[in-house]
Amino acid sequence: MTIKVIQWTTGNVGRRALRAIVAHPDLELVGVYAHGSDKVGRDAGELCGLGHSVGVVATDDVAALLASGADACSYNPMWTDVDHLCRLLGAGINVCSTSSFITGRTMAASDLDRLRAAAMSGGATMFGTGVNPGFANLFALVSTQICDRVDAVRITESVDSTDYASKDTEESVGYGMALDDPALLGCTRDGSRVFEEAVALIGDALGVDFDEIVFDADYGAASEDRDLGYMRIAKGTVSSIDGRWRGRAFGRDVVVAHFQWLKGAREDAPFTLRHGYSVEVDGEPSVRSQFQIRPGRGWDEPDYMGLGMIMTAMPSVNAIAAVVAAEPGIATHATLPLVCAHGLVAGPF
Repeated sequence: MTIKVIQWTTGNVGRRALRAIVAHPDLELVGVYAHGSDKVGRDAGELCGLGHSVGVVATDDVAALLASGADACSYNPMWTDVDHLCRLLGAGINVCSTSSFITGRTMAASDLDRLRAAAMSGGATMFGTGVNPGFANLFALVSTQICDRVDAVRITESVDSTDYASKDTEESVGYGMALDDPALLGCTRDGSRVFEEAVALIGDALGVDFDEIVFDADYGAASEDRDLGYMRIAKGTVSSIDGRWRGRAFGRDVVVAHFQWLKGAREDAPFTLRHGYSVEVDGEPSVRSQFQIRPGRGWDEPDYMGLGMIMTAMPSVNAIAAVVAAEPGIATHATLPLVCAHGLVAGPF
């Protein structure tokens, strides 16, 4: 049974999600929400770089999209709009999001209550994911499956994000700020708060009640002025971030969401880059797992930013069928059945 889908925004992640929806044998694109007026009236195929029309044009008419008969919405704006989410859920449209949402724990309580009420009213489900947080947390939980005791779980994302051309996102976590700026740590904490939700998700899945979830970070400074094309980082300002969200119980760190991000030059970083994602489970047995991303057959883009956008978008797109089938409310990787790339095995080549 084909699932009718709205694509909400066509930015870096949204374009990849839109392209995947158009190509997916089990999904039918029935609408596209345009965040900017310059995209209104343009065909979805043009907006996602397919090079041909698909017969669905972008609009900023939310009421028309709600009336499109959609079963689900692929929701990929940079920041969550609670009003839009409530309208979608209240209209019975399930939402798969990559927009800083995993459990809703860090939202204002009134906003989370509104989301839950809208979901129950519309009989719809809200699900948030991405590659990290999102898939990486599922990867960690799967790694605990072989243990008869778990002492600690650590998830580390260690990447060179120089090619990640998203100025607003990067400035929101402190890139380009002075290392002695008293607001720096708070900026990084607020800009990465979705990782707190990821720690809470893993704790809930493992049955742990944390005493607290805390954040700390170290920084590296640019050794020279840098123009990255999409933003400038002045000499002496933040060019690398080593951040840790730590869920604490029993007097120790039990779950740690650790990110190591750098821009422009590795010698500035207070860490050794690991190039990928790793999970460390201390317990019986202890487990060490890692996944790295490589371009596949036929990759012809000049850098790897596109790979990052694909692996951010696809945990959400591939979960659409499971989310549509889920009970109304908020779903997570710990409550959904197995999600995989169903229907996407390539044909002969």
